[in-house]
Amino acid sequence: MRTPARPSRRTSTPGRRRAASIEHRTQAGCVRAQCAGAPGPSRQDGRMRSFFAADSALMRTLSRVADLMILNLVFIATCLPVVTIGASLTALNFASMRIATGMCDSVTSDYARSFRRNLRQATVLGLVLVLLAGVLAAWFVVLTNLALGAIVELILLVVWYIVAFTFVMTALYVFPYLAKFEGRTREVLRNARLLSWKHPVGSLTVLSVIALSVAVTVFTPQATGYGLLWLVIGFAGVATVNGLVFARIFSKYTASTSVEE
Repeated sequence: MRTPARPSRRTSTPGRRRAASIEHRTQAGCVRAQCAGAPGPSRQDGRMRSFFAADSALMRTLSRVADLMILNLVFIATCLPVVTIGASLTALNFASMRIATGMCDSVTSDYARSFRRNLRQATVLGLVLVLLAGVLAAWFVVLTNLALGAIVELILLVVWYIVAFTFVMTALYVFPYLAKFEGRTREVLRNARLLSWKHPVGSLTVLSVIALSVAVTVFTPQATGYGLLWLVIGFAGVATVNGLVFARIFSKYTASTSVEE
């Protein structure tokens, strides 16, 4: 009678034990690496998404630059008829003050609303300022060509410089004031003159920004791309910087600091 064969027992060799030990250590190392929380692609993707989010600092800055470029283009387009420069300056100041104070929702809508509302009065004010500038220019020509005594000529020139400086300071406020407040033409001119003298620091700041921009353009034209910067963003950029000053001054005479709609 044949007895059944017993299953053979496999003996573990030292090589197999070393291989199993290495595999165990490798698996343990992988587990520790996962527990250590090494940064993965998903975390980097989250950072990129937050960097380019609509409310991020980068996107807000780019949006503001785009608004200024649009505002600059619209301003240049509406200045082409020449006679509408007064209304264009009023609308430019209105939109720039709203941008500076964070109240602007649509640059083109704000600009168009102010342009239509102030077209007639701003045109009249622009013509008045041009007429006064012509009178001052004619006065200066007469003073410098008449055979007057040295003392008399000096006195008249001093008077002319005072009047001319007052005219320039008043002109700086005329269109921003009209963009913010309502009033008859005479009231706008009178209040613009009073504001320019009542707030000398703000007035000199606005004048310095404009004078510096003109000086850079004239004496170092390569800094502005030989005028190209003015066509792209220059007018709107200067108006927005000054809009911060005007908005702070006008806020003292209104119930709220926002620009009136």
